[in-house]
Amino acid sequence: MGNFQEQNQERNAEVAARSAFGGWSSRAAFNRGQILYRIAEMLEGRKDQFVAELVLQGSTSVAAKTEVELSIDRMVYYSGWCDKFQQVFSAVNPVASSHFNFSVPEPMGVVAIIADENTSLLGLVTAIAPAIAGGNTCVVLASESKPLCAVTFAEVLNTSDLPGGVVNILTGSSAELHPYFSNHMDVNAVVYYRNDKAEIKAIKENASLNVKRVFIYNKISLLSEQSQTPYYISDLQEIKTTWHPIENIGAAKSGY
Repeated sequence: MGNFQEQNQERNAEVAARSAFGGWSSRAAFNRGQILYRIAEMLEGRKDQFVAELVLQGSTSVAAKTEVELSIDRMVYYSGWCDKFQQVFSAVNPVASSHFNFSVPEPMGVVAIIADENTSLLGLVTAIAPAIAGGNTCVVLASESKPLCAVTFAEVLNTSDLPGGVVNILTGSSAELHPYFSNHMDVNAVVYYRNDKAEIKAIKENASLNVKRVFIYNKISLLSEQSQTPYYISDLQEIKTTWHPIENIGAAKSGY
């Protein structure tokens, strides 16, 4: 019965994410940045609550404060990249014909994320922020052993300016849910932050059957600066190349 309920929750979350994708991906990049910054402000406003919840889940007071502060800073960091990563990862390509050739990043779509098991808040923020900064929507499995902050973070998202369906947080067992993430035909990518070799193998095998991108981020400490980079945004982008003819300048001048 539990397995059926979790499968149904995942299906509903994916439908919500897909429905929200068109509106979120078409938002102006600076507006996405404003919304992410607003989420950071709301995290700051509930800092004491998050610290208390982390302590309840076994963290020391110092470790809890560090995790919350890093989560706030990380959301601010990605809010700043929302309207900048396109310039960094786009290009004007040299071609032999009389055309302009542009390559620009575009969001993949719906991203299924299995967040870090050992951090209650920082793991969620680290996984979600780059996905939505790039215009994707996501379905996120929170830590099974430390789910308390996921509930409060969901409240933050719900009361921020983030449109409904952009982020869908689930709680439950990765062993039961990862097959649905990797098999679902309307999920475009899977991001995995844990270290279970059997799950990684199964996700990659399932994804190979439906041409789904898989990203395994399990070798960098979430507490380090290496765990925040615009390359995590670009990983979840497709590159679209556009050709545009160059007007005949001489012909244009002769029309004066």
